Amino acid sequence: MGFPEERPRRLRGSAALRRLVRETELSAADLICPLFVVNGRGVKKPIGSMPGINHLSVDNLLPEAAELQARGIPAVMLFGMPDRKDRQGSAAWDPAEAVPRAAAVLKQRFPELVVITDVCLCAYTDHGHCGIVEGDRILNDPTLELLARTALCHAAAGADMLAPSDMMDGRVAALRRALDGEGYGHLPILSYAVKYASAFYGPFREAAASAPAFGDRASYQMDPANGREALREIALDLQEGADMLMVKPALPYLDIVRRVREVAACPVAAYNVSGEYAMLKAAAERGWLDERQAVLEVLLSIKRAGADLIITYHAKEAARWLVEAGGAPSGR
Repeated sequence: MGFPEERPRRLRGSAALRRLVRETELSAADLICPLFVVNGRGVKKPIGSMPGINHLSVDNLLPEAAELQARGIPAVMLFGMPDRKDRQGSAAWDPAEAVPRAAAVLKQRFPELVVITDVCLCAYTDHGHCGIVEGDRILNDPTLELLARTALCHAAAGADMLAPSDMMDGRVAALRRALDGEGYGHLPILSYAVKYASAFYGPFREAAASAPAFGDRASYQMDPANGREALREIALDLQEGADMLMVKPALPYLDIVRRVREVAACPVAAYNVSGEYAMLKAAAERGWLDERQAVLEVLLSIKRAGADLIITYHAKEAARWLVEAGGAPSGR
């Protein structure tokens, strides 16, 4: 059959019909909101390259968490900004630092909010790399012990889930052994299994003051040209004990999200990263696009590609817009 028997527009004629046959649903329950936590009190400092996102001290984190939970967002991911940095990043496993303190307070005040902590050293080292440095090399195996210490610190503070983002080989196994050995075998690991060496991390590096002092991270993050390698990475991480997998960034790698979804039985997350956030904000500020429609379309595309969960700086706004838009962009 062909035209006029085949008329796909028949199922697009009204909002009710479109909702009835919609293939992909996006809701606030799919979103995880990243938060930047700092030491001190009364701190709410805007991040220049990420309009609407702030550095927050723990006291100012609480109203933010309350609003997120009220909007139906089930989880937050904590990133820390220490007062001191050194070659090893020792503040990363200091229980007096912002992330463990924030995790403890959040779980006390909002027990139903899932608190995920980023486990990495880059924001804590004075060289900005995610591992121990020797000359111009980033050492893999010696770094694993420090990552395990960091994970145990966060677990002791009350984190619900640990998310290693360093891309050192074997780090999931190192965390799993450490957590199991210290009585935290019940805590899941969300692995940044597929993390590309991407230009889209720029605003985050300002936010976390984590730009490398020399070189780049191409020796440990993935080559953007590689797709099959992603499947190797997820197979290794699952074998080592990962409970969930992440693809990062999201938009330039929707094909990878789909490939991971097709082979992995566990939940898959995608990180809608800082550069993706910033470029939409910049275009919206110039009136070049409708921010609400663009953001919801982007998030829907990530969900359609196969992500079960989306880590996004748009989480709070998107939760409100989803209610207003009925779950999807309306089109023009």
